[in-house]
Amino acid sequence: MDYRRFDNTIVARIDKGEEILEQVKIIAEKEGIKLASVQALGAINHFTVGVFKTDEKKYLANEFDGSFEIVSLTGTINTMNGEFYCHLHLSAGNEKGEVFGGHLNSATVSATCEMIIQIINGSVDRRFDEQIGLNLFEF
Repeated sequence: MDYRRFDNTIVARIDKGEEILEQVKIIAEKEGIKLASVQALGAINHFTVGVFKTDEKKYLANEFDGSFEIVSLTGTINTMNGEFYCHLHLSAGNEKGEVFGGHLNSATVSATCEMIIQIINGSVDRRFDEQIGLNLFEF
């Protein structure tokens, strides 16, 4: 992985074999990011995404292996209890044009991942909401 910072924007290249969430955490911690918007595209060969079942208050995960293009990767970097927290969603398409997606649990880059992190001045923490069952923004 390599990246450059231009004022409040980071342009990153995540390389073959690297796990996306791990690299986002490295960048966020090195740069002291407390709040940011993330978007990316690229190619992956293994990923796990989930969907939150609101009635059961739990995530169900789906795992995929093969050749996939990232159609959309978007989300936020912020904090929970003052520590790094990342919430990303991923949609990825296969060679047939079928797209799968959800809450990103992990994704391994097969060629490259080009990411833009737009840093927002400020911070927003999260707290666990018992009623909803998720870590929500706390202002």
